[in-house]
Amino acid sequence: MSFYNINEKIGSILQDILTKIFDEKYSNKLNNIAITWINYEENSKKGYGYGINNRKKIYPASIVKLVYALAIYDWIENKTIIRDTQVDEAIQEMLQYSSNDATSFIVDLLTGTTSGPSLEKEIFNRWKYQRTIINDWLKTLNWEELQDFNCCQKTWEDRPYGREKDFYGTSNKNRNAMTTDGTARIMEEIMQNISFNEKNINLKNCLFREIKEQSPYDDTNNQINGFLGAGLPKKIPFWSKAGLMSEARHDAAWWINKNQSKTLLVVFTEGKEFAYDNYFLPKFSKAIYKFIHS
Repeated sequence: MSFYNINEKIGSILQDILTKIFDEKYSNKLNNIAITWINYEENSKKGYGYGINNRKKIYPASIVKLVYALAIYDWIENKTIIRDTQVDEAIQEMLQYSSNDATSFIVDLLTGTTSGPSLEKEIFNRWKYQRTIINDWLKTLNWEELQDFNCCQKTWEDRPYGREKDFYGTSNKNRNAMTTDGTARIMEEIMQNISFNEKNINLKNCLFREIKEQSPYDDTNNQINGFLGAGLPKKIPFWSKAGLMSEARHDAAWWINKNQSKTLLVVFTEGKEFAYDNYFLPKFSKAIYKFIHS
């Protein structure tokens, strides 16, 4: 059973929006995208929505940082690790600015591993066992949307070396893999279901972004230009985490509408055409927002 109510009207609207956008520019590219779109009434905890390719496992790029952030929150909550200034700073840098250095620190903290040169077989097997601790933790959540998630790899400016490269396996078969439904479930947990307090990190605050006029030359790490936020009105309450690499452009966004309803929209796009395109995600979110306020 899905964590949101399936709404066929939303599904029909979603298809109409995609057909219009795809007819303009992206013919025969539907298999290159995955979408989960959920709306929430003002005081509702459970939303209604629809998905396309929403259970398809896709390399998430920096979207995986949402998993690592929620894991850190849970580790602190259960006193598995001790919160300190460096942890706070790393989570802020990882979510707000998508820092890969901060992510590396967080993954090491969660798993008790470090990067470095290749390891002998027995030592490497122990290292790999430690690295999959995050996947084991995901299973304990008992969320069907997270089935077969693989979230055990760091994110890189360039590419992995040494034991990290070995861990990816032949043809990168062990790389991270997530779905838009599972990503939406994690985003909903952060935005809707956790009562943050001063004893733990406020992940919601780390994801908040101000939508404002952006220079076309701004760093893509602002996670607005070319992403879902760019298609929404300025000053709207908005939270997001984007992912970008040479063959993927993703975004997970949450915003509050004029009528105080809320929208959760997760979009994964695959292939170089989408990765280098600043048009699709803003065009898509603009059409979603227009429908909600029609």
